[in-house]
Amino acid sequence: MRCRWQRRRRRLRFLRRHRLGGRRPTGNPVTTAADILDRCDELARHSSLPNGLIERVYLSPEHAAANALAAEWMTAAGLATWQDAAGNQCGRLEGARPGLPALLLGSHLDTVPAAGRYDGILGVLLAIAVAERVAGSGRALPFALEVAAFGDEEGTRFGTTLLGSRALAGTWQGDWWQLCDQNGVSLDAAYRAFGLDPDVIGEAARTPADLIGYLEAHIEQGPVLDDSGRALGVVSSIAGARRFSIVIEGAAGHSGTPWALRRDALAGASEVILAIERIARGANLIGTVGHLALTPDAVNVIPGRVEFSLDLRGEFDPERDRAWALIEQTAEQICERRALRVTSVQTHGAPAAHCSPHLRAAVATGIRRVVADDSPPPTLFSMAGHDAMAIAALTDIGMLFVRCRGGVSHHPDESVTEADVALALDAFEAAVLHLADQYDADELDSEFDARAATK
Repeated sequence: MRCRWQRRRRRLRFLRRHRLGGRRPTGNPVTTAADILDRCDELARHSSLPNGLIERVYLSPEHAAANALAAEWMTAAGLATWQDAAGNQCGRLEGARPGLPALLLGSHLDTVPAAGRYDGILGVLLAIAVAERVAGSGRALPFALEVAAFGDEEGTRFGTTLLGSRALAGTWQGDWWQLCDQNGVSLDAAYRAFGLDPDVIGEAARTPADLIGYLEAHIEQGPVLDDSGRALGVVSSIAGARRFSIVIEGAAGHSGTPWALRRDALAGASEVILAIERIARGANLIGTVGHLALTPDAVNVIPGRVEFSLDLRGEFDPERDRAWALIEQTAEQICERRALRVTSVQTHGAPAAHCSPHLRAAVATGIRRVVADDSPPPTLFSMAGHDAMAIAALTDIGMLFVRCRGGVSHHPDESVTEADVALALDAFEAAVLHLADQYDADELDSEFDARAATK
């Protein structure tokens, strides 16, 4: 019993620190699917790129402007708001009584270069609109609702993804402070310039007892829903990713060097890259080489050094790791035969994240309640990474996918329809209310005594 009251006092201290009250406005919800799309357009104007292209990176002026808009919309929806110690914009709607654990809804507001309008952004705006609907209904849920607009999911500026959600999950790593952007600005310096204090980054972290789970809505970054004519889907799991920097070294030389004397690093790298494709396809994984740099990089010189990236993803970590071991072995064999040297360094690693059965069921129930189709909602595996991957270290996760035309993402041609957004909003709300039916506020702390102990 003492542990329960300690956790409750800790949550109440959190509420007081951020001056969060229990206000619950009444009235009809005002945010429609059309409004959400208009807000996507409004956020798109906050970009560091010209000519209508979108780039909004972590701890930038554009990030600050996006947070300000999100805070404005959260406040209008009836949420108490704050920016946390990692620069995530947050909001909270109290449940039946102050201090209850929360169901967290969220996604991210940052983008890749030359991005689309909906990756991450749509999920944040759907979360705010769902909270607004609950607030407007006057219904007291047996848990609080929180919304998190994460500041960094893409990793565009500092090269390490999920910084915002990892801070909230309590998995921040101290060596990240030395990361630098392309202008040589360190993460530590960027925090201070943004008005944040690196010394209190731990204040962004939540505990398992703070949350009952996490739900995220996101566009599908693939064509499965579009090809099948379905608007919405349930995510089963998110691929675990490992990224590597691979260097192959040979000997630079004049382009007139005879074949027998060449130690061509690019020819060897080309063979290794094709082997990566063959191995990954055979293991039903995704392997992507997205960066390649040559030295000396001259038209009449044999490349003496090649550096390239590998992003290897799979649904199950052991299968992915076995494939990497085979890639390493194959690369060494190719380079030995060609008198080359190969080295590799892992630059990123994230385990696969599996959505919990009860949250998958809630998302599926939400879809069934709003889609005029008797067949089960499609279940999809996500090869793309999401903030849910980081939050899985803290609490149970679930995800709703929304159809994106052609599966095009990370591109200005990202496209969703108003009708699909309206269905997603209704389904997301229905999933939250379905979960509310499963809980009792008076019993929630007891249930989380046991659940928190297993995290």
